[in-house]
Amino acid sequence: MQSAGHTVQHSEEDARKQAALKYILDAWEEALHDGIEPEMLANAALFAALADLISTYGEDAVARMTGSLSRRIQHGEFTLKRTPQ
Repeated sequence: MQSAGHTVQHSEEDARKQAALKYILDAWEEALHDGIEPEMLANAALFAALADLISTYGEDAVARMTGSLSRRIQHGEFTLKRTPQ
């Protein structure tokens, strides 16, 4: 059973994650409006995210973390719109 303090801390973390995502999505929309192609945005976002993670955790840790991305992608974890096959 989770304590009330742990639940509040978890919900605060979720709120910060949602706020961070909103900032990214707002910037994404603004860049699209300014004519930047989605593929260029995606590459820039991945580069920025990986560079920041490496700066914080180091190359080895980020390499281990990203090692599971292929499987996660293939299982649809990042797919927003599914198309029937």
